[in-house]
Amino acid sequence: VQLVESGGGLVQAGDSLRLSCAAPGRSFSSSWWGWFRQAPGKEREFVAAIHWTGGRTGYADSVKGRFTISRDNAKNTVYLQMNSLKPEDTAVYYCAAGGIMRDYELELGNNYDYWGQGTQVAVSS
Repeated sequence: VQLVESGGGLVQAGDSLRLSCAAPGRSFSSSWWGWFRQAPGKEREFVAAIHWTGGRTGYADSVKGRFTISRDNAKNTVYLQMNSLKPEDTAVYYCAAGGIMRDYELELGNNYDYWGQGTQVAVSS
């Protein structure tokens, strides 16, 4: 299953971006969809996740209040609205989809089965 991200770009601190993640051409029923990011020289980190049917969400502390994850079931698409962007948000952002997970498991990338190719977000100061 291929996940396709889009929406990255170069913005200034304080600006907003919306990332999209779709599974084109097929129905997708994974329980959880998540966003992760990886900055140069750093490990991949969890950003946010959303339950596909219930809409329950989880966020990393570093993005709470600034980022919002949502989904459009009809379009089989997940979004990450990023507001008040900071230079430290600069990273490649990856979309992922996985099965049943407990809340504490959402942050672990190994629990996700499908990944996108990533989209670059760069925030200048």
